[in-house]
Amino acid sequence: MTNMKYEIFEALHRGDTPLILCNVWDGGSARLMRSLGAKAIATTSAGLAWALGIADGNRLPADLLLQAAAIIVRAAPDLPVSIDMEAGYSDDPSMVADLARQIVAAGVVGVNIEDGAGSPDLMATKIAAIRAAVGPDLFINARTDIYLRGLAPAGERAAEAVRRAALYTGAGASGLFPAGVTDPHEIKYIADHIHVPLNVMARPGLLPAADLAALGVRRLSAGSALPEQLWGRVAAVGAAFLRDGISDPICADPLPYGQINALMAGVSA
Repeated sequence: MTNMKYEIFEALHRGDTPLILCNVWDGGSARLMRSLGAKAIATTSAGLAWALGIADGNRLPADLLLQAAAIIVRAAPDLPVSIDMEAGYSDDPSMVADLARQIVAAGVVGVNIEDGAGSPDLMATKIAAIRAAVGPDLFINARTDIYLRGLAPAGERAAEAVRRAALYTGAGASGLFPAGVTDPHEIKYIADHIHVPLNVMARPGLLPAADLAALGVRRLSAGSALPEQLWGRVAAVGAAFLRDGISDPICADPLPYGQINALMAGVSA
């Protein structure tokens, strides 16, 4: 049976402009991004974990991830959904594959899986296990943390990203995500030397989407930037309210209650 959402999601990685993803963390944020014109929904593991009072970094219980995946799919029923499964929450490839199988059963058509500080060979084994378990209709975005963690010397990171790309795509990955790369020359080098869509992440100084497209980028993710903005804003106004008890700042510039409630009810305000 053809998975139309998967086909749509995969095609969005082959357009003339990058697929822009404002990563979400719950059903409400998924509905909001859908209402703003998002073409697909993807999660941020950090934002999802923080919303549940859990630290990011492979600490999220798998049952909570699956519950969130089902809620987000229901919140945006007409859009493809991709779920960040971090490093798979296990070093056992069979357990990672089983989790991916359950994620797909929730209606998801894409996953991110990352190598972190772990072995690239283990990452490749996990990807191969996922592909064997779920078949072709899942976009497996292979995130490598070479840049975020400084896993290779400066000047050698792009080449290491390409080396890992060959390993990961050989195992069945659909795309490469060298999170943290911003240098245009390194982005172009990676794009020119891989054979799958290149995903980059919003960072200070990163070129705009149109310029990234010219370098070969096919996907641009917000990562955890939106929940970081949210936490920063709420921390500032919340601290002021706790300190001074003055209402005006905490009530300034809201998205109106009725508009939010209508969005969650699935109707136009």
